[in-house]
Amino acid sequence: MATEITTDRKANLLGSIWMISAMAIFAIEDAFIKAASVTLPVGQILIIFGFGGAVLFACLARRNNESLFIREVVSRPMRIRVVFEIIGRLFYTLAISLVPLSAATVILQATPLVVVAGAALVFGEKVGWRRWTAIVIGLAGVVIIVQPGTESFSMLSILAIIGMMGFAGRDLASRAAPAALSTSLLGFYGFLAIIIAGALFSVWQAAPFVQPGIEVSFYLLAAVLAGVFAYSCLMKAMRIGEVSAVTPFRYTRLLFGLALGIVLFGESLSLSMLIGSGLIVVSGLFILWRGKQITAPK
Repeated sequence: MATEITTDRKANLLGSIWMISAMAIFAIEDAFIKAASVTLPVGQILIIFGFGGAVLFACLARRNNESLFIREVVSRPMRIRVVFEIIGRLFYTLAISLVPLSAATVILQATPLVVVAGAALVFGEKVGWRRWTAIVIGLAGVVIIVQPGTESFSMLSILAIIGMMGFAGRDLASRAAPAALSTSLLGFYGFLAIIIAGALFSVWQAAPFVQPGIEVSFYLLAAVLAGVFAYSCLMKAMRIGEVSAVTPFRYTRLLFGLALGIVLFGESLSLSMLIGSGLIVVSGLFILWRGKQITAPK
């Protein structure tokens, strides 16, 4: 028994390290995309980013002798997942290109709250009044950050909220996706959806193609590599450690995003952002803790 407990602790510790690494690298990916958006249209960034990620995940799938085209790819959950992936990626990329990186990152942290609410409404999962209260408090944190009806309110912040909702929908659809779809296949089709998002926005925006310079090309290459590596770290974290043990470390992305926004882009933190982010994190951690209490054997 003692050996099993020690093994679980080591697995959870390793899983937590992978999770923190994933969140740090995701924040770096956001920073590179924001830097590239100064020069390139968002649609073009999405197309290049999506193509690079799709190629890398296709290579990973082929290395594992996985077919890229199986029947489960066109299942209803996967079709829904693609739609939400397009919405999430497009609007979140627009957000980090137009609003402070720190603000977009903080709003993104509300995704787990929306996922829990969605799981209750869509999958019929039991969510008691305590967790519903935490969800409401966390979403109130988003309202405090956005500050609607005040002089500080910017319609651009709605982009981050739509992006967050898209990612929540993607995560819910992923839960219903067929088990036959591996991480590599989910990553491959996820990045194909990013290409579609970029193409649709490019047509709507009618922005001309811009030849990226050496510096911007480096930003894009680094963003692609960071995105694929962070996704792989995330999958390792979820598979090595217990979900309840490693998931709370998702919120470290907030710290990394805030730090990069301040250091690289000269952003500042307002009192409303600090209060709102605090409510989001505390609510999210409470929901995770409460879920673990409910599912624990009695």
